Amino acid sequence: KAVVSTQSGHYGRGLLSIPGSFQNILRQLIQMKSFVGGLVTTMSQSLGLDTNQMNLDQLEVMLPMLERLNNELRNPDMTTFMCVCIPEFLSLYETERLIQRLAELDIDTHNVIVNQVVYPDKDKEGNVSCGLCGARHKMQSKYLDQITDLYEDFNVTVMPLLPREVKGVAMLQRYGAMLKDPPNMTECSVHDLLKDE
Repeated sequence: KAVVSTQSGHYGRGLLSIPGSFQNILRQLIQMKSFVGGLVTTMSQSLGLDTNQMNLDQLEVMLPMLERLNNELRNPDMTTFMCVCIPEFLSLYETERLIQRLAELDIDTHNVIVNQVVYPDKDKEGNVSCGLCGARHKMQSKYLDQITDLYEDFNVTVMPLLPREVKGVAMLQRYGAMLKDPPNMTECSVHDLLKDE
């Protein structure tokens, strides 16, 4: 089972349209081949181009590959698109647009990963010890609630903002383990997650 993961946005939505669009163009060119084949050969010769480069028969070879790619993208047993967002307005908006586009293209998506969620440290009395962290947490909580409402039928995984960048094999493995079994952030601090490093 292939899993495609991306931050939502224009790139992801546009990229997903390419196989289907290209497939449609190829079909039209193949249908027009008999009408324009001679014209293409005549024009390419008059422009000094190699007619072997303009071989329209090669298009017919590409069509089955594009059809297979489209079928694999639409087969939920082969491809699942995992949307990754952060709990902020623009990211949530782009994620919703991406999910709608995936639905239009019949591409399976039922997973949303909400990344970089701030869980502020608290003092012994339970008060947030960082004003900025508390403000970010409050703002993000509003969007987390919206994500929960919008994607109630989805598998939503909430991942904390870690005190270190996720890079290197060991950190990627640890982060992957957290994706499979997300930490309960009411029982620990983000610093506890990386305590043994």
